[in-house]
Amino acid sequence: MSLKVAEDEQGPWAVLQVSGEMDLVTSPAVRQHVHDAVADGRRSVVLDLSEVRFCDSSGVGVLIAARRLMRSCQGRLRLILPAQGAVDGSHVNRVLAALGVRRLFEVYPDLHTAVDEAAAPLSA
Repeated sequence: MSLKVAEDEQGPWAVLQVSGEMDLVTSPAVRQHVHDAVADGRRSVVLDLSEVRFCDSSGVGVLIAARRLMRSCQGRLRLILPAQGAVDGSHVNRVLAALGVRRLFEVYPDLHTAVDEAAAPLSA
């Protein structure tokens, strides 16, 4: 399976809807989309990972690098994992938790909540 990244905007948020598999070959595309959003002056980015079916360590590395980039420009990064992600886990949620990095990210159950300034992230 390949990777697709669709771009959208929700107010101040650049929304990147990622679907497919994030691996060594495909995950650099996600990195490039985040860099492009920052280059375009966007400082609030949502990565919708609800349609990602596989994520290996290189995909996790891209997520951590995206977090680092957004923090370096005083930006914000939020992840969307399926509504049940914190309960029974999506693949990405399980990988992040297994590697002990899930707590580094603000995770939301859906787009509506992720772009809501008053919404609290799901607990790790």
